[in-house]
Amino acid sequence: MQPDQNILQINNISKYFGGLAAVSNCSLNIKKGSITGIIGPNGSGKTTLLKLLNRELYIVEEKNSSLKIFEKDRWNVDELRSNLGVVSQHLQYGYSSSAIGLYVVLSGFYSSDGIWQHQEFDKGKLNRAKEVMDLLSIAHLKDRAFSTMSTGEQRKFLLARSLVNDPAVLVFDEPTSGLDMSTCFQYLEIIRELIGMGKKVILVTHHIHEIPPEVTRVILMKEGCVVEDGDKDQILTNTNLTNLFDWPIKVIQENGYYQAIPG
Repeated sequence: MQPDQNILQINNISKYFGGLAAVSNCSLNIKKGSITGIIGPNGSGKTTLLKLLNRELYIVEEKNSSLKIFEKDRWNVDELRSNLGVVSQHLQYGYSSSAIGLYVVLSGFYSSDGIWQHQEFDKGKLNRAKEVMDLLSIAHLKDRAFSTMSTGEQRKFLLARSLVNDPAVLVFDEPTSGLDMSTCFQYLEIIRELIGMGKKVILVTHHIHEIPPEVTRVILMKEGCVVEDGDKDQILTNTNLTNLFDWPIKVIQENGYYQAIPG
């Protein structure tokens, strides 16, 4: 993929659930070279947009609507998910109680939520799994039941699951949800380290403190639509966030991070 290619190019797309629009006439381009944050309140369409990107959902075909991922509008789903490393808290609940950490990582090769008899893992795949577990300092937990791990440990294994394919882009969905303060900061440091290693990131959240300093572009979503899009410093303002969350908000910036307090 060329540096100036689009990761995502959508034009006038919509997705409805029971007659209600989760995403409505949405248009958006994200280029490969960008580090992007998508922020919005619950119900703004962020997760639906991710599921459209990951081909868990499909758009309503309408005139002049289109959705291209890495410049293609048709994908083999397994190939697509190998290129998009999605890390979502929702994946934590898909694994059986008997799944161990290593199996969670290996399941990334098949974009599945478990290991099945027909799935084979050669030496190369096993070595790659060990490599990403070492990178995240979780190899010592590889034989522990995933269900008995802390939320922070589970989140690292899900990240390792995404990294086994060396994806072109990592997509984080509410990455620190459910983490205590120290674990949250540790996880954000891991994301920063991956960006420093050259990984391209899309980070989706409703908390601006999850946006690391390396993010340069921020997109605000509300009621299924993109309402603001631009440079982070110009988008994360008191006025924009007050309008986004329908509550007076004051934005504080410190060491490249942003925080919201009641305005």
